[in-house]
Amino acid sequence: MTQPARPYIRMNGAGNAFIVVQAFEEGFHPSEEQVRALAAPAAGLGGFDQLIGVEPSESADAFMRVWNADGSMVETCGNALRCVGWLLLEATDKEEVVIDTLAGPTTARRAGDHQVTVDMGAPRLNWDQVPLAEEMDTRGIELQVGPIDAPVLHTPGAVSMGNPHVVFFTDQQDDAFVRGSGSLVEHHPLFPEAVNVGFANIIDRDHIRLRVWERGAGLTLACGTGACAALVATARRGLTDRKATVVVDGGELVIEWDEASGHVFMTGPVEIERTGFLPQA
Repeated sequence: MTQPARPYIRMNGAGNAFIVVQAFEEGFHPSEEQVRALAAPAAGLGGFDQLIGVEPSESADAFMRVWNADGSMVETCGNALRCVGWLLLEATDKEEVVIDTLAGPTTARRAGDHQVTVDMGAPRLNWDQVPLAEEMDTRGIELQVGPIDAPVLHTPGAVSMGNPHVVFFTDQQDDAFVRGSGSLVEHHPLFPEAVNVGFANIIDRDHIRLRVWERGAGLTLACGTGACAALVATARRGLTDRKATVVVDGGELVIEWDEASGHVFMTGPVEIERTGFLPQA
């Protein structure tokens, strides 16, 4: 007997594209190969940065599982948390919901029309929390791209927002540069779990232009945890204040590293593009 087609919602958060699948009643456990097949043009879904499964949780309103387009499962995704948060807020009519992830629980609350604020928790700043392969000061780690005597990138900050990030401070942000440098750094031996690579151009103390090469997804229109990592990395170096607007290719995110709680809060837009059914295997 043929299984009924499974519905999905295609959403984006500041341009970060997701296929969201509700898995409350029936489990959703695609293999890496199946995820890659769904991300391919032949699947007809329009491609995506991440595939999201929304599962039941005993300790939260839902559990969010995240697969990158290359099929790898990752800990969390900030923009997806806003999208899933919005769906749960709409479904429950609550003002705040709790979403559990492999990186731990997160709260999401309404911040206006199709705007959601997510508490991303405290950044993890020790070298073994990022994690790095060896001990070093994460405010500026020993890493460079290019010739030893004239590197094009060097001394980035390293931060975990539940997933590993490295942030270079640079005004070089063209596609070829981001793709070339990002793909080179993503699997550098210094990062045992690979790494998301941010390229942050500090416009002023409350304004950052950011592009991100995402681990397992490549160059994306937005990366929520990357925006959080960029604010933390620039603030730790004294380059920005603890609150800034981070401009990504797909829109703007407001990031605040709250001094009292130590938590990072991300506010940004949510958009539903369409609904449909996953192709039958």
